[in-house]
Order: sequence, then structure tokens, then C-alpha cells
Amino acid sequence: MLDIKFLRENPEIVKENIKKKFQDDKLPLVDEVIELDRQARATQQEADDFRAKRNKLSKQIGGLMAKGQKEEAEAVKAQVVEFGERLDALEAQEPVLAARIKKIMMTIPNIIDPSVPVGKDDSENVEIEKFGEPVVPDFEIPHHIDIMERLNGVDLDSARKTSGYGFYYLKGDIARLHSAVLSYARDFMIDRGFTYYIPPYMIRSSVVTGVMSFDDMANMMYKIEGEDLYLIGTSEHSMIGKFIDSILTEDQLPQTLTSYSPCFRKEVGSKGIEERGVYRIHQFEKQEMVVICKPEESMEWYDKLWKNSVDFFRSLDIPVRTLECCSGDLADLKVKSCDVEAWSPRQKKYFEVGSCSNLGDAQSRRMQIRVRGEDGRKYLPHTLNNTVVAPPRMLIAFLENNLNADGTVRIPEPLRMYMGGKTVIG
Repeated sequence: MLDIKFLRENPEIVKENIKKKFQDDKLPLVDEVIELDRQARATQQEADDFRAKRNKLSKQIGGLMAKGQKEEAEAVKAQVVEFGERLDALEAQEPVLAARIKKIMMTIPNIIDPSVPVGKDDSENVEIEKFGEPVVPDFEIPHHIDIMERLNGVDLDSARKTSGYGFYYLKGDIARLHSAVLSYARDFMIDRGFTYYIPPYMIRSSVVTGVMSFDDMANMMYKIEGEDLYLIGTSEHSMIGKFIDSILTEDQLPQTLTSYSPCFRKEVGSKGIEERGVYRIHQFEKQEMVVICKPEESMEWYDKLWKNSVDFFRSLDIPVRTLECCSGDLADLKVKSCDVEAWSPRQKKYFEVGSCSNLGDAQSRRMQIRVRGEDGRKYLPHTLNNTVVAPPRMLIAFLENNLNADGTVRIPEPLRMYMGGKTVIG
């Protein structure tokens, strides 16, 4: 969410940013919110004036009564009542204007970083760099579900009976591999200085609207019926929510957190939810990284975060690349974002396994997260998040890139301690 003062002083910059995101339908909102802001400030000023006049007149009443000027006192009383009625009307108008302004401001997209390429959608994202040599072996790579089924590691049919499409049962060595990847990811991030968390899996609406855009909220979140609670779509939601309405000191920055959670997503409008496999699903588990830092340090942390993901996947012998998200593919709160994509030998292409985002001060502004500087002044920190790993999607890349010709799957050295010392499964 933008600062209303910034929008008031820089409407053309805000409009140009909206155009870069190909959201021209939001252009009228800029002028509308400027007018509403003018009305709100005028209403507040008028209310302050009436409040001061009423208080001044109220003090006069006692003096007039003491002097026996009853008629004059009654006239002043009538004026006080009149001012009070006008003040009541103004005070009733203030929250209405404030609510409308807030709603619009939460709809207008954040200002993207100048380095973000301009493009309409994800088809115009830009490759940044490749890590590791993508290899296509001289034997056929089956579909990931076929690999899992041959290893007696997945049961989709039973899951469809209990829950429908977008769910799965993992079992045996595949289930163990799933847990091993998450355990390794946890320790990988702890070794890089991040504090490990297991957060709440449900959050209140005040947190949901603080951490994500309205469109994402409608398309992603599952609401708990009869309660002000939502199932989280990622642990970033809980981890940023942890700091709601708080004031940090500079010596508490940066906050570097890594969190495990199950994640629940409606995936409204998504294609492929009924396709065979575990690529797009309603329920999965994820290891996340979250950083809260000084504004001047956020781009440095952005680079550190996506590099952590690259290093993690490369340690498991999986080739990856980074892809810069163009303006039209950025969620409204994001300043800059890149996807980490893993190589699929079967499809002979890369596919998304994680996303790194810098949200600037948008979440801090919505959540009222502040930092008290050394000079005593308060400012808004920047927030960032990135996926360490999200199986079972990551398992697709792992199984394809570590499959042997005989159908067994190689276990890279970092995972063996979490797999009881196994070097292969099959």
C-alpha cells in the first residue's frame, strides 16, 4: 500500500506505474482517492474548528451564569448545541471517508523497482541466469506419478475419494523423501543464520488483508466458516503477521526467519488442478524464508534470498535458473520478484519451484510494523520472502534429475542422513 502523501504529491508517477502493470481500469482511482483525501482533510479541519469553538463557548457559559446573565448564557448554550450537531455530522463522515480511502489505497499497486522489465504477463518474464547443466539422459524419463507409483510411493485414487482432485497420499520411501527434503531445508537455513519457526496455520482477516492483495486473497485463501480465521496459503502470512502493530528497534534488524508449515490454496481459476500429478494441488508443505530489514538493505537481502534457493537445489544436483518477473506478472504489493525454476529432463524445460519477492514497505504500512531509529524517529521497514523448498512440487524435479536407468532414484549425499543412510530408493 502506498503512502497517501506520496500519491497526493506524485499522481502521475502512480498512474504511470499502473500503466506499466497493464491495469488501466485502476487509473480513475488515483483522482478519486485524491478528491476523497481532500474531503477527508477538509472535514477533519472543519471538525477541529467546530470542536475548538464549542469548547470556547462552553467555558463562557459558567461565567455568564455567575454574572446573572442568564439570557446570554442560554443563547450561548443554544450555539453550543448547534455546533455539537454539526460536529456530530462531521465525526460521522470522517470514518466513512477514511474507509473508502483505505479500500482504494489497498487496491492501487505498489511502485515497482525501476529494474523490473515491463511486460503484460508471465510469458514476458526474463531469464536472468542458469545454474548447473541441464541434462536429458539417454533413457526415457517417465511422468513423475509413474516414478512414484513404481516405487509404491503415491496413492491419488484414494485421495480423490476422500478429498477430491488436488490432494494426494504419499507413502513409503517417497513420503520419507518428502520429509527428508523439508528437514534438510530447515537445517540448511539454520546453518545460514536464520531462526527456525513453526507458526500458526490459521490467521485473522486483519493479517490476511495486511499481507496480500484482495485478488490473491479471493483466489487463494480458505475461510473457516463462522470464525474470523483463514487457513494460510504460505507461512509468510503468519510470520509477517507476528509483527503486527509492533515497534522494533534498529538493533533488532534484520529479522531473518525460516518457517515450516502446511499450505492451503483454493487455486481458483488455475488450470491443471485436475491433471494427473502433484504439480498444482490444494495442500502442500513448504519451508519459507522471511526477512524484515532497513529499507536501504532490502535489495541486498533480495539477492541473498534467491541465491539461498539456488544453492539449496544445486546441493541436490538439480539444475535451476532464475527468471525476472515482468511488471504485469507482479502481485500488487511487490516491488520486485523473481522465480526459481528447476530443470525437467522429461519435459526438456524449466518449471517454477519457488518465488522470491521484495515488498518494500507495503506490508509494514498495512500491518503498522515500525522501527524506531537511533534518532528516535519511526520508519517502516521492508519485508521480503522466498521459498526454500515446497514439496511435493520439488519432488518432481528431484525424481526426474536423480532417476537412474534401472528405475531406482539416487539420494544425494546431503539427504542421506535424513533417509537412514540410504543411497538409492527403489
